This record gives sequence, structure tokens and C-alpha cells, in this order.
Amino acid sequence: MSEKLFIVDFHNHHLPAGFEPTTAHSLSGSAKARWEAINRDLADEALLLADIEAGDVDARIVNAPGALIAEPDGSLPFDVYRRLNDRLAEVVARHPGKLYGLASVDAYSGEKGAEEVRRAIRELGHRGIFVDSARGELFIDAPEARPTLTAAADLGVPVFVHPVNPQPLTRLLAPYGRIGTLFARGTTNAAALIALVEGGVFAQLPRLQVVVTELAFGGLALAGAFHHEGLAPGGLLETLRRHVLIDTMGFNPVTIRAAVDLLGADRVVAGSDWPIVSTGEVRDRLDQVLEAAGLNAAAKRAIAGQTALRLIGVV
Repeated sequence: MSEKLFIVDFHNHHLPAGFEPTTAHSLSGSAKARWEAINRDLADEALLLADIEAGDVDARIVNAPGALIAEPDGSLPFDVYRRLNDRLAEVVARHPGKLYGLASVDAYSGEKGAEEVRRAIRELGHRGIFVDSARGELFIDAPEARPTLTAAADLGVPVFVHPVNPQPLTRLLAPYGRIGTLFARGTTNAAALIALVEGGVFAQLPRLQVVVTELAFGGLALAGAFHHEGLAPGGLLETLRRHVLIDTMGFNPVTIRAAVDLLGADRVVAGSDWPIVSTGEVRDRLDQVLEAAGLNAAAKRAIAGQTALRLIGVV
């Protein structure tokens, strides 16, 4: 009989009470109905806990993305980020040991972003930060984002670099449905990964730890195949191994195994993108894909929860 894994889902979203989602405003038909249903789930605190109470996962690391309530151009007043983090901290505090928070930060706001990182970690008790891969024509290696990343590195907390909808790529791929949208979002997440290495961010911030989604796997695969083309002083792939973790969002044993081979088993974390991409059971799927990936017991434990808990400073 296989060991029951302690599962910490790193990739979860929640919209606390008092905020109005904007994600369905410009949609129609089935897309609008889908996002209206997702928005109801995002706002349901009891639903956030349901899988934990049922034993499907043991804990969730949760964020409240500003993108859920932003204007179409992605803009959001800075004080709204502060209120999001305040409310999320209250939700997490009601469920100790079950929920851990990542503060949403406008990484492209210069020193203001760094100030919010310090406040969210030191005063609110969040365990890391959540930022967008890009903003307009800026990637996460932009000078505007450096204060936020520096603050996170100084505090020793992880940065979850999340996909966004880039234009015009999102518009051009819209006719191809959800897979087109996912590809557009994954492109920015992968590009952010490369920008952090080749833009010198990791060289400047040796303590910085970044988590990307499985949508960024293309960037990881490219780095593995063409690492000799990289400009990073320590080597492209070697730099990624020191600084980057990737989640299991698609629950695909092939990409999980490849990520383990490229980065190491201690650089992959269970993550489902609940409740947007994944709303099904996690435990059975994770057990199956980790077994199919040919991983040993130690690697399974690391991916399921040990690495995530270490990353956020719980163990």
C-alpha cells in the first residue's frame, strides 16, 4: 500500500468578501457563464476549506489576485492591493495550519511595491508574495519591479510569478478557445522566467526564490535544450536550478518528470490552480501522476508538500 502523502496545494485563488470581480464584464455566452461560476467559487470561503476538511489536501497556499478586480487595462489603485492583503490575512488567520497566504503586490510600482511586501510579511503574516509576470511592455525583470523582488529576497520569502493575458497575443489566439488563452498566458510566464535569468535579476539577488506555473514549462524546456546560448554568469540551467520552482498545474506525468530531471525533485511543488483551471480531487490525481512519472518515495513527499512548507518557512 502506497504512503499517504501530506499535500500542500501551492496554487489557489480566493477573493475575500467586499470585492467585486471584473473578469466576466467583457464576456458573453458560455465564457461569461463560466467566469460567473468561477467568481462564485472564488468568493466562497467554505468551499476553499472543503477539500481540506474532506482530506483531499492537507493545506492550501492561497492568493487574492488583483487581476480578478482590475480594469481591462490591468490597472488597480495601490490601496486596493493593501485592502486585498488585509482581508486575505483575516481569512488565513481564521484557519491556522490549513491556509497560508501570499500577498498580492503591484510589482511594477517601484518602492511602493517593496513597502507593501515588508508590511504584508512583517505585519500581516503572509508567507510570500504574488506578482504578475508582465505589465504592458514590462517583464518582471524591469527596473520598476526590482524593489519588490529585492524586498522579497531580503525577507527570504518566495515570489509566485503568475501568468497574465498579454496583448496582442491573447487577442490573436482567442479564436482557438481556452487552449489558445492558456498558451498566451504561458508564453508570458515562460518569458518572465527567461527575463529573470538573462536580465540579471538572479545574479543581483542570490537569495531570490521564484515559483512559476506549469504553463511556463516551455521556457524551462528551452533553457534545458539551449542552455549553452544563455548569458547568465552561472549558466542558464544552473541558475534556474538555484532560483526557480514550478508547479504541477496540468497534472501531467511527462512534464512533471521533465521538470524533476531539469530542476530536481525539490524544485517542483503540487499546485492545481483552484478553482479556475482545476476543481476536481487532487490526492488521487497527484498519486497517479507521481507514480506514472517514476518518482521514488522521497521525491513524491517533496513535491506533495515538503518543499512548499519549507519554501514558506513552516518547516
